Amino acid sequence: MSKKTPAQQCGTVSIIGRPNVGKSTLLNHLVGYKLSAIANKPQTTRTNIRGILTETDNNKNHQIIFTDTPGIHQNSKNLLNRTLNSEAVAAVEDVDAIIMIVEVLKWTDEDEYVLSRLKHSNKPVFLLINKVDRLEDKNRLFPYLEKVAGKREFTEIIPISATKGMNTDVLIASLLKVLPKSEFIYPEDHITDKSVRFICSELIREQLVLNLHEELPYTTAIDIETFEETDKLVTIEAVIWAGRANQKGIIIGKKGETLKRIGQSARRSLEEFLMKKVMLKQWVKVEENWQNNPRHLNELGIISNREL
Repeated sequence: MSKKTPAQQCGTVSIIGRPNVGKSTLLNHLVGYKLSAIANKPQTTRTNIRGILTETDNNKNHQIIFTDTPGIHQNSKNLLNRTLNSEAVAAVEDVDAIIMIVEVLKWTDEDEYVLSRLKHSNKPVFLLINKVDRLEDKNRLFPYLEKVAGKREFTEIIPISATKGMNTDVLIASLLKVLPKSEFIYPEDHITDKSVRFICSELIREQLVLNLHEELPYTTAIDIETFEETDKLVTIEAVIWAGRANQKGIIIGKKGETLKRIGQSARRSLEEFLMKKVMLKQWVKVEENWQNNPRHLNELGIISNREL
């Protein structure tokens, strides 16, 4: 006799934390697709990105809508930074549960700042201790767990490895204990609420972050001007916006080598995501100080009209 299918569960979960703790890596692993740009540098994520995990087999019947948020940081020097903080903080207001991620054996001032933004939240908060796979002496973990357990009353503290998927099954099981019984919000085959064009722009921007040094990637942005798809080929024309005139030459590089390298790496990521051949054309344009221009942030989808 077959088991009765459980009632549908559907809930929303925000993933928050300081920059570079593995939020985007975790989201990508949970949904099985690369939705968020990943790099070991701040501001890699610039807007809230929803990843949708729907499981309806093996006696499962749930949909969890995860929101990957920009890293919360204390110093908001320009409109872009302030917008990123606002995006992240707003994401914890109307959800069913919150995941806060920290790096194993670390608790920085920025981690404390993130936690302070949850002071008045009555939502279940799960603390994930990431990168435990890199910990050589596992005995050091237990004193650290005792220390962070005193920071607030967490619903659960779970050591994980976002890159290797360690204990993500434990995380899902724990979330399902607090998420409501509810009909699915999205169709079962949806993995995100973002457009294909948006994800493509993220994949291109990821290569900028990986291939450019120091502060330069954070004064650049990607705008997909053309996206044309046939049965066998996708043609993408993208503009790379620089924040200062002298940065254009750096992005292009000597004899165009840097831009060519960025384009080759981005094309491979795009083909893996789109599962088709990609023809990628890129141009570099300059708009001085675009990070403080509300119109430009709106056009890039970083800030909405209601915030202008």
